[in-house]
Formats: sequence, C-alpha cells, structure tokens
Amino acid sequence: MENSSTIKDLVKPYLVRWKWFLISTILFIGLAYFYIKSSTPVYNIKTTVLIKDVKAGTSSIESGLLTSLGGLGGMNTNSVENEIEVLKSKKLIQSVVEKNYLQTRIISKNLLNNRELYKDSSPILVNIVNEKKGEKFPAEPLKLDLQKNKIVISSPELKKEIVANYNTMVSLPYANIFIRKNKDFIPSKKGEEPLGEINLVISPFESTVSSFQKMLEVKLVNKDATVLGLSMNYPEVNKAKDVLNNLIIEYNQDAIDDKNMDSKKSMDFIEERINIISNDLGTVENNLKNFKTENKISDLATETKLNLQASSEAKVKEMNINTQLELTNSLISYLDKQGNYQVIPSNVGLGDAQATQSILSYNQLILERDRLLQSGTPSNPVIKNLTEQIDGMRSSVMQTLFKNRSYLGFTKNQLAEEQNEAKSNVARVPRIEQLFRGIERQLHIKENLYLLLLQKREETAIALALTAPKARVLDSAYSSSEPVAPRKLVVMALSVLLGLGLPFGLIYLKELFDSKIHSKHDVENLTSVPIIGEVPRIKKGEDELVVTNDLSPMAEAFRILITNVNYMLPKNNEGKIIFVTSSVKGEGKTFVSINLALTMAAPNKKVIVIGSDVRNPQLQRYDQSKKRSIGLSEFLHDSDTKTLDLIHQFPNNPYCDVIYSGAIPPNPTDLLTNGRYNVLLEELSQKYDYVIVDTAPLMLVTDTFLISDLADATLYVTRSEYTEKEFLKFINSSTEAGKIKNVGLIINDVSKNNLGYGNKYGYGYNNENRTFFEKLKDRL
Repeated sequence: MENSSTIKDLVKPYLVRWKWFLISTILFIGLAYFYIKSSTPVYNIKTTVLIKDVKAGTSSIESGLLTSLGGLGGMNTNSVENEIEVLKSKKLIQSVVEKNYLQTRIISKNLLNNRELYKDSSPILVNIVNEKKGEKFPAEPLKLDLQKNKIVISSPELKKEIVANYNTMVSLPYANIFIRKNKDFIPSKKGEEPLGEINLVISPFESTVSSFQKMLEVKLVNKDATVLGLSMNYPEVNKAKDVLNNLIIEYNQDAIDDKNMDSKKSMDFIEERINIISNDLGTVENNLKNFKTENKISDLATETKLNLQASSEAKVKEMNINTQLELTNSLISYLDKQGNYQVIPSNVGLGDAQATQSILSYNQLILERDRLLQSGTPSNPVIKNLTEQIDGMRSSVMQTLFKNRSYLGFTKNQLAEEQNEAKSNVARVPRIEQLFRGIERQLHIKENLYLLLLQKREETAIALALTAPKARVLDSAYSSSEPVAPRKLVVMALSVLLGLGLPFGLIYLKELFDSKIHSKHDVENLTSVPIIGEVPRIKKGEDELVVTNDLSPMAEAFRILITNVNYMLPKNNEGKIIFVTSSVKGEGKTFVSINLALTMAAPNKKVIVIGSDVRNPQLQRYDQSKKRSIGLSEFLHDSDTKTLDLIHQFPNNPYCDVIYSGAIPPNPTDLLTNGRYNVLLEELSQKYDYVIVDTAPLMLVTDTFLISDLADATLYVTRSEYTEKEFLKFINSSTEAGKIKNVGLIINDVSKNNLGYGNKYGYGYNNENRTFFEKLKDRL
C-alpha cells in the first residue's frame, strides 16, 4: 500500500498538469508539420561501378600484344582502397565542377520552401567567367528580376541594383558572370509548383569542390568483388545524377591518360628516331647513286656473288651487331638526357632480354610513383620507398646497357677478324666492288632499322587505341523513391517525444528543486504535528471572508477546522484562548484568524479577535475605517486604558468583535511582558466563548514565544506552495522543546489538485458542476 502511495505521489505532478503535455505535444506536432512543409526534400542518389582488373578484363590476344609492347598493360591487380581515394580526390571533383558549371545555383524561393532549378526547370543559365582574387563572396543570395530583355540584380550587399542584358558578361565585386536564357526551359505545368522569387547563389570554386567532396560517399559494395558504390544526398536529383555520372567519366579518362603515358613516351622516341634514320637513309642512297654514276656501275657480276658467298654469314652477323649497338648507344644517350623520373622507351627492338626487362621494371616503378603522387606527397613513406627503388633501378639499367654495349663491341671485334679473313679470300675482287659493297651495306643497315621503327610505331599506335576504360558502369545514377530528409515519420515521432519530454523535464526539474510544501501528504512526511485543517485556494474575484450562511468550499473548510479545534481545547466553561501563528509573514495567519472567528461567531457563541502582531498589523485591512483606532499597543502601554475602549464590532457580523493592534510601538517585547497582556486575556475569557489571537510569526521575532503559555491551543498556519519544507523542522523543534503547546497545523491556500487526498474527497461537492474530463482526471 505504501509503494502504491509512493507511485501516486511520483505520478501526480505530471497528471495534474496534463494540459501542459497536451499543449506542448500539439505545439511540437505543429512545428514538425511546418518544418516538413518548409523543408526542401533531400534524395539519395546512387550509382555502382565495376573497377576492372586489367589482366582479367582484357582479351588474351590484346593482353599478349600489350605485354609484348613492353608492359604497357599496367598492373595485373588493383588496390580498391586506392581507387576509392582517387574517386574522392579533389582533382576529379574539380574537373566535374568546372565542366558542369556547378559554382552557381538558381533557387526558386516560395512561401514555405526553396527549390533549386536545374537544366530544363531553370529559365536562365549562369556561368562564372572568372573569380576576382582577394574579394569575399556574399553570404546572401542575389535576387534576380527576370524581364523580357534584361535582368535586374539586387542584394543587400550590393551598393546599387545592376541592370544587365542577356548574353553579356556581368561584373560583380567578386566575380564576372555570364547569364543567358535557357532554350530548353520547360515552364511549370498545371498542378506543379510555380516559380517564385528567383535567387542566384554563387560560391567560390574551392568551397564548391569541398562541398561536393564532403557529400560524396564511396564504399566497397562487396568485399569479395571490386564493385564500388557511389552515393550522395542532394535536393536536386538531376544535378546529383550528372555529378556522379560525370565523375565516372573523369575517372576513366584519368585512368586512360595514366595508362597511355608510357605509350606516348615510346611513340615520341620512335618518331624522333624515324626522322633521324630517314635523313641518314637518304644520305646513303645519294652516296650509292653518286658512286654508281661515277664508276658507271649498273650490275655486279656473278663472280662477285660467288666470291662473297663465303663471307655472307659474317656480314649478316656484323649488320645485326651494328644495329643492336646503335640502338644501345641511342638508349644510353637518351637516358643521359632525360630526367631522373621519366619513363624510358622500351619497344625499340633491343635484342638483349635482360636490358629490355630492366627497362620494363623501371617504367612500371615510374608509373606507380606518378600515380601515387596524384593523391600523396613525395614525403609519403610509400613514395619515398618507390623513389629509392627507382634510383637503384636506374643505375642497374645503365649498367645493363653498358654491359650490352661491351658485349656487342667484343662480338663486333670478333666479326671484324672474320671479315679480315674473308677479305683475304676476296682480295682478287676489284677495289671498286669492295667500295660498292660498303655503301650497300650501310644502306641495308639503315633500311632495316627504318623498317623496324615503322613497325614499332604501328604497334604502339595500336596499344594507344586499345586502352579501355578502367571503370564499367553497372547502374547509371538513380535516385531513391522517397526523400531521405526530412523523414516524416521520424520527425513526427521526434516531435511527439519532444512534446511529451519538454513538460516532463520541466516538471521533473521543478519538482527536483521545489522546496515548498504543496499538500497534506508533504506535511505529514515531515512532521508528527497533527494537521487539523486545509483551507482551499480562493479563486480570483471571490470574497476573502466567510459570510452568514456561506456554503462555499472555504466556509466548509473552516467549519471542519472548528470541529477539529474543539477536540484540542480543554473541556471547561471558561473562554478558550486560541493562538494563531506561522513561521514567516505571508502564510495567511491573519486570514485564518478572522475567518475562523467569523465562522465560530453565532448568537450563542461570542468571539473576539485580537491583533497581537503589533510590529506588522494586518487586521485593519478588513476594516479601513478603524485604521487609526486605539488598540492593543495603547492598552499595554497605558494602564488607564479600559478594555471597552479597545473592542470594536466586526462589520456585517454582530457576534464577532475585534481588538486591533493600534499604533506600532518602539518596544513591543517590553509591552508584552509587563503583565497587562495577561490581564486582558483573563478579562476577555470571562466575556467571550473564544478569544482568537493573531500573533507574530515565530521565526522572525520572539513576541509570540513570550506569551505562548497563555494559549489553550496554538494553530500553526502553513501555506501551500509558499512555506519552505525546512520551516517544518523549526515547528518540530519548537513543539518538542515545549515553546508552543497543544499545536495543530493548518495548510492554507491549497489548490484544488492538492486538496485532501488527491482531490478525490475535496470540498465543493455541493455547488460545483464538474466537467467529464475533470471527473476522469480525478478518477485517474
């Protein structure tokens, strides 16, 4: 039963304030509805792409061709984490922002919300020509008044309106812009939201890039696949789709450019060598032509063929060696000219497999380092490691080429010896024929080298043409069917929670820090002094005094109080002296004293009220005409003053008399202890059935304690929502010490909700019409 009572006490402050919860909930639901209506819906736009592995995504023929061209196929596997960072890099987003003119936003401002206009929904198109350095962009949008042949631009941050024509550059303090009509504009149809006030928002390039970079989310869809999901939340669906789709295009183009870097370097080298060999070939051909002309040679004899047949094999070897030696010297010369971190031509027909492999490995490290530098700095540990490997590999490549050249030189010397031996065999061949063969030999070398370079140029061109996009789009950008913000159900649910939580929190804090008493239950928990009555709160406009035949709740409360007081009083025929006191002023002791007297007064019960609070008289406020009448102070001061001179009849009640406090004395303590007060009470107790004394507050002065032993009963007035709970400790200590005797507590100014025990058995049953909701609340 005690637990049930405790739960009721905890719940009661919330139940009695049920209107707070209702009003708060309705208010927050209204705010939530307004927020939903005024907020621009935000959608989630997604796209998925497959990052292709080069080896797995290329045909076997194409893969073999790329491999034979010197490793132009790139890496066999991809680091998906690296590709995610590349997709989110500023470089790609800058390209998207720049190519799609995303620095400007055209906003249609309506009564409740704003809507971004894009492409066919916008009547105009705005491009930024250039930004002005050092100028701050505005915080407020520009207001555009679109007229037939001109535009009026205004803003609080502009000194004056700007009037401009279409298709002309407009100079703003911070940027130059170009405005033109949109030929693809489709006006709003019936039922659609019409265009409102047109505003133009211009953002700096870098902040626009950063904004889209923050909105973009890239993540791995499946850890077992190289499928990436790109998404962003944005109000304008078509604009977000264009951003994602163009981002994939820029990503593929960047990957293609990266892959083609090696091929382009090789192509440049081959073109340069073709030009040089072509000039050399022309010189040798002219020499041969001039030699034949001078020596009148048209054809060589069969004898020459037979004589030289023995040395033909040596000549072929010498020709190949010379070719390889010239290629090796060219590569060494090229390597000396180029910078430290440039790729080396690899597809030039070099015969040494070890040298070719070293060049391929070196080029792969260069490409990997260039790729990482796009999203990192040279101080990055991975890049530093690659740099060290490249430096070491460059020396290795150079050493390999030098070894190859030494080997070729050695081989050439051996062939030269063989040629010398062959020459001794053909010594009988005319010198003229020897000279002819020398020129012819140079011609064949140049021709072979020229044809080889032409072949490699075609192969490199094929490699450039066969470079495929790195990302394959699985799903083009698409939007969610429902907005992701604002989420109506979540907002409404949150508004209900806030609507209930706010009053709950306020009530909880109020109760937590509330140090006042409120109900009979509060007082009973803090003191053992009996509670003999509760006085209900007076409504605004109601009379403060009990009248004859009064049936109000207040009159009923005082009748119950009188019944309880009579049980406290001694059973004798003398007049009963009742002290009415309180802890501090303002608790209603004077109000209780006068109404107790008016309720007691009857034809057979004479009652008198004494204003004993001589420091702060209050009884006079109920009869202003007696404000300057002599009273208790004069009686206590002057022994010649008679009791009859003090007594006044209370207005409208012939059975109730009053002794007012009189003038405020300078020495109230001396007056109360001079013996005259005892004489007064003894005399009045002989004439009246009840003597009610309105005394001074106990916690403020000692006046009441000086005369407290004269009382037959002491009524201690407390006030709901006014008296501090700490005051009850003072009451307990005063009663336990015997400073006041026969004490009964009265709770004054109790609200209807706190009256009695939860107002289930409160006053007012006789003349109040209660609503259905009030009755229901009482039941709860």
